[in-house]
Amino acid sequence: MALDHATTEFLKQLAETGGKPIHEMSVAEARALSASLSEMFGKGPDLARVEEVSIPAEDGAAFPARVLTPDGPPRGILLYFHGGGWVLGDIDEFDTLGRELAVRTGCTVVLPGYRLAPEHRYPVAARDAYATLRWAAGHLPGLPIVVAGDSAGGNLSAVVAQRARDENGPAIALQVLVYPVTDCDLDRPSYLDPENQLMLTRDAVSWFWDHYAPDPAQRANPDASPLRAADLSGLPPALVLTAEHDVLRDEGEEYARRLREAGVPVELRRFDGQMHVFFTLVNVLPAGADALDLIAETVERRLG
Repeated sequence: MALDHATTEFLKQLAETGGKPIHEMSVAEARALSASLSEMFGKGPDLARVEEVSIPAEDGAAFPARVLTPDGPPRGILLYFHGGGWVLGDIDEFDTLGRELAVRTGCTVVLPGYRLAPEHRYPVAARDAYATLRWAAGHLPGLPIVVAGDSAGGNLSAVVAQRARDENGPAIALQVLVYPVTDCDLDRPSYLDPENQLMLTRDAVSWFWDHYAPDPAQRANPDASPLRAADLSGLPPALVLTAEHDVLRDEGEEYARRLREAGVPVELRRFDGQMHVFFTLVNVLPAGADALDLIAETVERRLG
């Protein structure tokens, strides 16, 4: 299926700016582009409470987080790990999405500002993500926990779910993986399809991996490539969303298949006519609202 009209028009407008592809940018240039896109999203809905907190990291440092609480008693806690290839993105850029998630799911949303590469390489982001889970379980007790994220954030969600199982950590009621990075193999068909070289290309993914885990041997570790874990049984139920025209499509769908084969309840939804980042371009691409609706329905069903 061809890209939908809204996506085609968005890409046309982006091309008119004449910018370089991400893999030819410096880290500073790529971060500036990411920040500029977030200016299109708008403010997001008002909430009952917004708090800025600091989460202790496993290495003795700390990183910031924003806690977004909707009106009424929260249904649960939703930890949202943002995408950006472990290199881009911050709390402010994902504030609008976090607010939408809080209102639509009825959950208190925690947006962690986990530390980014190349300043903080693998496995810092993965460890910060797990520290977020432990912090939430200790500071917001008694509520079921959902781990969620897009792209590299989907990777961190899957990694956190595996580590919580292996270490008998805090219970996770649901994992929501939006076009997640699950493997370091860049030769899958979805990576090689010319029609998928859009907002995220094969070269861009290679650029992100080079900044996050420059040692190729490390990339095969399950806390970098969760698809390579030997055993996926006993993990939380999963909602996996993929995009038809996305280089990450195949690895996300393979992770869903392996979860299902391991006996994990899985709902997989491929969004036809969509590209990578369709979910996080809040108020820009209409399909993102459909994905939000699906997430809200799944959270209500699992936590209700």
